[in-house]
Amino acid sequence: MRVGDYELAANLSLLFTEHDYLDRFAAARAAGFTAVESWWPFPTAAPDAAETDALCRAVDAAGVRLAGLNFFAGDMAAGQRGVLSDPGRRGEFQQSLSVIATVHERTGCPVFNALYGTRLPDVSRHEQDACALDNLRAAVAVLPASATVVLEALTIGENGDYPLTTCAEALAVADAVGPRVALLFDTYHLTNNGEDLLARIGTYGDRIGHVQFADSPGRHEPGTGSVDFAAVLAALSTAGYGGLVAAEYRPEGGTVDGLGWVPTA
Repeated sequence: MRVGDYELAANLSLLFTEHDYLDRFAAARAAGFTAVESWWPFPTAAPDAAETDALCRAVDAAGVRLAGLNFFAGDMAAGQRGVLSDPGRRGEFQQSLSVIATVHERTGCPVFNALYGTRLPDVSRHEQDACALDNLRAAVAVLPASATVVLEALTIGENGDYPLTTCAEALAVADAVGPRVALLFDTYHLTNNGEDLLARIGTYGDRIGHVQFADSPGRHEPGTGSVDFAAVLAALSTAGYGGLVAAEYRPEGGTVDGLGWVPTA
């Protein structure tokens, strides 16, 4: 399944939720996707070997490629948005890093998203930022050169006191670590925060390691909001972005019914 010059991946944390999680891989393949991505799919940072094996087997059995996976991000439903910058949760990040390394080895997944974490009232910003850099350096050291860690901005007002809200802020953290950390370019969050998508692609196109699509407002499929996706795809192509784009939106209705925006060959 393609949009413009790019292969389209399905985010299985938001798409195909009509199915149990491990069944979504096959459902995505049946709908025409050959690539998928996911948020952290386990209830803890340290799933047992059987849980990790079940994820990798589901990828293989469905005949899809795992194109992206989030690190453990805490309790997302409760408003947590990552543990990267939380000194009290270094152990959990390290545990999820071990799982990430296993998943990369077994599936070849090339991109891993590390949510930064919200500001903590009882921990200084300096201590949190130093923790985030330490954890990112540990991730780069453990993962082979074929893997990229990405950082993303999140929508102001929807994600607590999350400190990365622009491309520049995410890339300032990446620059402090090195070239193996790149920008996750999310059309929904960046549009919500007032970023000019085409201008940012023009400025940072060579720093983009992954792209996620959702319209704004609403976080639904393209065509439900204000984002000019054709222009975004053209700008990515002009900038030389060589990855894929992932559909990371909440369908207004059923997942398959909501795929009418994808051009047919």
